[in-house]
Amino acid sequence: REDMNNSIIRLFGYSIILLLSGCFNEPEPAYKSVPAENRVYLSDKGLKTVPAVNAKADYLNLDRNQLEKADGVEKLTELKWLRLNDNKLAALPDLKGLVNLRRIYLRNNKFAAVPETLKELPAITDIDLSGNPIKEVPAWLAEKKGLKNLSFSRTQVSKLPENLEQWKTLQCLQLGDLNIPAAEMARIRSALPNVAIVF
Repeated sequence: REDMNNSIIRLFGYSIILLLSGCFNEPEPAYKSVPAENRVYLSDKGLKTVPAVNAKADYLNLDRNQLEKADGVEKLTELKWLRLNDNKLAALPDLKGLVNLRRIYLRNNKFAAVPETLKELPAITDIDLSGNPIKEVPAWLAEKKGLKNLSFSRTQVSKLPENLEQWKTLQCLQLGDLNIPAAEMARIRSALPNVAIVF
């Protein structure tokens, strides 16, 4: 009973941490520092291709369109935030030129695997892949330094890579609505004792 109470307290604590930290929310001061002309909002436009946008765009929101390809975003080398949630994407173009990109949101698309081009992003801190038919978290992602927020909720992931050493600096890890065995949950918690984890 004591172990159960401790688990409940820990889960409650993690929930509070997530609320306070604003996991996957754009930080208000940083966001407001971006000039308005560099913020591009193209959500809910029924777009099937990425239109030409300001080459100096710092923030691009293409949520809830009909995109099957994201060709064109790789040219926006000033991007720090890229939102592609709720489209029909199964792959990404080569993003290695986006050396300033910090946050990429790919929720509710058709990715069957974690896009390998994310490996090439040196500044990336936040990756949201929830709601995709992804079955495996690749070892290279677990070895990537500097990550703060990751989400694989509502995917088909059932375990994480063996070595999670680089993920000890995460602020939050979302693994909600997954078929993860209890033993694997315990291993993840043990490996990441200071990370806010949501199962």
